[in-house]
Amino acid sequence: MSTGKSLRAVVAVPLKEDLCELIERLEPRVELVRDASLTHPMRGPADWSGDPAHERSADEQRAFDEMVDSADALFGIPDVDPAALARTVAVNPKLRWVMTTAAGGGGQVKAADLDRAALDRIVFTTSAGVHGGPLAEFAVFGVLAGAKDLPRLAQQQADRRWTDRWEMRQVDEMTVLVVGLGGIGAECARRFHALGAEVWGTTRSGTPVDGVDRLVSLDELATAVSEVDAIVVTLPGTDQTHHLIGAEVLSAVKPGVIVASVGRGTVIDETELLAALDDGRVSFAALDVFEVEPLPDESPLWRHPRVLVSPHTAALNSKEEERIARRFAENATRLLDGEPMRAVVDTVEFY
Repeated sequence: MSTGKSLRAVVAVPLKEDLCELIERLEPRVELVRDASLTHPMRGPADWSGDPAHERSADEQRAFDEMVDSADALFGIPDVDPAALARTVAVNPKLRWVMTTAAGGGGQVKAADLDRAALDRIVFTTSAGVHGGPLAEFAVFGVLAGAKDLPRLAQQQADRRWTDRWEMRQVDEMTVLVVGLGGIGAECARRFHALGAEVWGTTRSGTPVDGVDRLVSLDELATAVSEVDAIVVTLPGTDQTHHLIGAEVLSAVKPGVIVASVGRGTVIDETELLAALDDGRVSFAALDVFEVEPLPDESPLWRHPRVLVSPHTAALNSKEEERIARRFAENATRLLDGEPMRAVVDTVEFY
């Protein structure tokens, strides 16, 4: 698809001026419209929704909406708010492309509840892949923490208790199953392979992935988990993946399996995971994502002795904003040249 010789793109979320200029240098055909005074200020790296305490005046809101509504393309869902996306889609028939700043932006698009005509008119892309390295490192950290029994070490240190030695598990003697071989999963596979693990991965397409020794269809998942030492979950949150790691899968796992989750929290049934942790089927779980975020105070996961809770922060990196800006420029070039764009959202399953 081509939109002609130029593209009016509006920055609908906070983005530093040097990164706006980077996009313009990388793709000069983009007319990048922005007004930093109208976006909510970031509180930290990659805080795309900005400070919730910041409020626009009525005049500022009108100016922001008018700016957003003038776009052929949007850098970010306005204010990372699905309702704001639905509003601008309804009033702007020129809008042809929206890039979400989240890797799992398909869920945000789904939440906007757009009609089929709008979903067919507009290309939605995500930042999928730019977070792969940091999330893969967290997955490796989680599996290593389980293999080396980090909770026991931490407790013994807190108690100043020197016990007899015990045997720790070695990653190069483990089989690791990566559930989801997209951008994040492929990075996980590469790192576990480099550490000497045998790597299995689930696939729909059957396409080989570097570092993966065995491809597993999702239909075989319950069988495969009975043979692996660690499960790394990287899948997006969709209707099809909801509670995929649930009672059936967790009842079939090899006792003592380690679980690391860096995709979307809805893929794992937390009630079933807790039961598996309590009876030893799962020996350790390193979780960066949860079914409900922030994780509610009453969740047993907070105090479980063999759970590591990370507040959805594993992907956060000071270079994230630049990588996403570069992705936007690359996809703008692809759009203008009529080439396939990267990380396009499937608007049926929304991943």
